[in-house]
Amino acid sequence: MPFSRLGLSKNILKALEKSGFTTPTPIQKKVIPLVLDKHDVMARAQTGSGKSAGFVLPILELLSAKNYEGKSKIRVLVLTPTRELTQQITEAFNTFGAFLDKKPKVIGVIGGESIGDQLFEIQKGCDILVATSGRFLDILSKKQMNLSYLDFFVLDEADKMLDLGFAEELDLILEAIPQKRQNLLFSATYPQKMLAIASKITHHPVEVSIENEEPTVQNITQRVIEVNPENRAPLLRHLLKTEKFERVLVFMSSKRAADNIAAKFRKHGFKAESFHGDLHQEDRNYTLDAFKSQEFDILFATDLVARGLDIDNITCVINFDLPRSPADYIHRIGRTARAGKSGMAISFIGHEEVEHFRLIEKRSNIKLPREQIEGFELTGERVKKEKGPAPVKGKGKSKKDKLREKALKESK
Repeated sequence: MPFSRLGLSKNILKALEKSGFTTPTPIQKKVIPLVLDKHDVMARAQTGSGKSAGFVLPILELLSAKNYEGKSKIRVLVLTPTRELTQQITEAFNTFGAFLDKKPKVIGVIGGESIGDQLFEIQKGCDILVATSGRFLDILSKKQMNLSYLDFFVLDEADKMLDLGFAEELDLILEAIPQKRQNLLFSATYPQKMLAIASKITHHPVEVSIENEEPTVQNITQRVIEVNPENRAPLLRHLLKTEKFERVLVFMSSKRAADNIAAKFRKHGFKAESFHGDLHQEDRNYTLDAFKSQEFDILFATDLVARGLDIDNITCVINFDLPRSPADYIHRIGRTARAGKSGMAISFIGHEEVEHFRLIEKRSNIKLPREQIEGFELTGERVKKEKGPAPVKGKGKSKKDKLREKALKESK
């Protein structure tokens, strides 16, 4: 089914054609007609499935059909969990709306940039506001933004936003926007908390679920290599030299680890950079653009790039450190084998990660053989950890609170 059969106007079809898009993805086929019919939608599909265009295209179509007069007012609010996804969606609105008779004014707001300048741009006139949840709440607190004309409220990667403590801030947002609006929620998973906030936001939503998307993972050759922690960096250098991957994304457990290993690999002659939430926004933009344009070959990153980012031609994803959440495993490896191409995903595990990877396999419905590479074999045995004293309630912040604060900082 071509896009022309989904009820989109010739101006939007022209933009799609110019961008090289001819056939909608499964999620787009289902969602676009529902949005055009003005239903609330709650859609579940894996990252990389084209969810963003599923709401960008019909929203542009509906906006273009109305003859709004006077100064631009905020008609669309899209909230996302990361700066990069915010920028990507902003660009999508501009790209697909390029040939409309009246191009909507799209503003993306993220942390790391002047909040005063962003608010000034909004006040000058804005049709579509795309924002990270953290920065949006910062601007909302200024009480200088008019949301009374809002027609569309969109949450993209909603399940990820819940990890940022978004559910606790939701009431503030709902109080600030009109009750009568069209609501669109897009998520890769449906945790119980997700269903709870959906009931507060949507009104009798049509649920869309693309269950058969995991075959896209079938284009990914998944490998598990057993190796001691101290041998992971040498093993990775060995694999890069012998396998000759063209563009590699390596996931690390922390920002410091990403910086340190990138520096060491540069000393060994590799073209490598690091990427994480502590970088200034200008550096984040520069690093991603340079990676996309192949100015360097290896990107060491935190889970900040596990969702939403669209980087073509990543030939291999390496889980140098396993993700904390089993659900993030699929998101990580989904950075390769995009647009029907093939790719490889390699996970390093030692004695301490055996049980955690078994849980990942169970949740991902996979079972992978273990392998060892000559010269880098796994040695020793798992060290049994002795249990310490039980934590005293009320003493300090919980681990969950600390993780939430850390994630919220990255979302701004």
